[in-house]
Amino acid sequence: MAENETTAVAEKEAEFQYPITIEDVGPGAKKVSVEIPREQIDKKLAEQFKELRQQAAIPGFRTGHAPQKLIEKRFSHDVKEQVRSTLIQESYKQALEKNSLQVIGEPEFADPDAIKLPDEGSLSYSFQVEVQPDFQLPPLTGLKIRKPKIDLTDANVDQAMINLRTQQGILVPIEDRGVESGDFIHADVHLKVGDEVVSHQHNAQLVARPGKLAGLQIDDLDKQIGGLKPGETRTFTIQAPEEAVLEAVRGKEVQVEVALKDIKKMELAEVNEAFLADLGFATEQELRDALREQMDEKIKEDVQRAMRDQVTQYLLDNVHIELPAKLSDRQAERVASRRMIDSMMRGAPRDEVTAQSEKFRSAARDEAIRDLKVFFILQKLAATQNVDIEEPELNGRIAMIAAESDRRPEKLKQDMAKDGTLTELYVQMREQRAIDKLLETANIEEVDVSAAS
Repeated sequence: MAENETTAVAEKEAEFQYPITIEDVGPGAKKVSVEIPREQIDKKLAEQFKELRQQAAIPGFRTGHAPQKLIEKRFSHDVKEQVRSTLIQESYKQALEKNSLQVIGEPEFADPDAIKLPDEGSLSYSFQVEVQPDFQLPPLTGLKIRKPKIDLTDANVDQAMINLRTQQGILVPIEDRGVESGDFIHADVHLKVGDEVVSHQHNAQLVARPGKLAGLQIDDLDKQIGGLKPGETRTFTIQAPEEAVLEAVRGKEVQVEVALKDIKKMELAEVNEAFLADLGFATEQELRDALREQMDEKIKEDVQRAMRDQVTQYLLDNVHIELPAKLSDRQAERVASRRMIDSMMRGAPRDEVTAQSEKFRSAARDEAIRDLKVFFILQKLAATQNVDIEEPELNGRIAMIAAESDRRPEKLKQDMAKDGTLTELYVQMREQRAIDKLLETANIEEVDVSAAS
């Protein structure tokens, strides 16, 4: 009978419902107000003091026989703090569960230092949380998708062979001629607007082909420095775009000064027995067959990615979703940081990039909002389709990544768990599977790659 009574008491306590109100305070944000009635406070205090009296060892008294008043006087502060913490945890958890709030991030309590047990009356407190936005998915069957048609030719395999020979090649110095297209050069580069040097890069390693120079795209770089010899300097003018990383050159005529130090030419590796053996092949044909197979797999991946992108864009175009403002701001900050790092890696001076941080943040906001919308939409899509990724599948993908980076799968998995990328990998795989499931019922039209781009 005693056991049944204990169970009944526990169930009755679990059934206690705290008075809770919910208010909308913006897109994806809720204000939760909680009241903890006086009778619940007194009840928890009494329980805590009773438990403490049974366990407390007070000099001069046997364990469990110290006067209640003495227990309350000696441990009042600690007990009140413990009860306060317990009541807030219980009521907070109930507020979320009772109202089905799917919280993102941590709650923000209003004046947390003031949340203390009162000597009389109820305890009231409030907090704000960001929650997953509520939205409806559009129709998901019969989507019209264009599948790029890409033919793999012998010319593609020939180019892959050249690329491989280039990777295995060596750079040899050139001293008897000027720069030719494809040469590797070593030079000092200065950018000028008028007479002012706005950027410089000493000992720059460049390739004489279309590409970026000091952060600016130059499509005829090989022609502009063609014939230039070591020890010579050449200056040419380009028009910088309005969106250039360097604010000082945006929309302006820029003089590019290249002071050449030396020229090297890539000498392609010879396809011989040693070359093939190093790559693990007996004949050139075996290597070409392997390259063709690799390229074919890459094409399949690219085609699948292109179709997935179309599904994602359809969902973005047909879902109305309001995002929590603070969450959007945090994501925008992450995107801006990534863009700033990318700019510095492309040669933009650190001081210049830092000075333009606010403009980076402004430009990153649209990208951040899109990323967040895609995340929420695809997570809901996966849940709607009951899509999940099992442990063996996740381990299989990790093993593939480990093989590419020559690492042990179990160690890689541990590292990914520590830095959070394991969760990101799971989310990515789940999203891809959800999209692929939609593609199973899509109306797919195969088109030439030019038409699909």
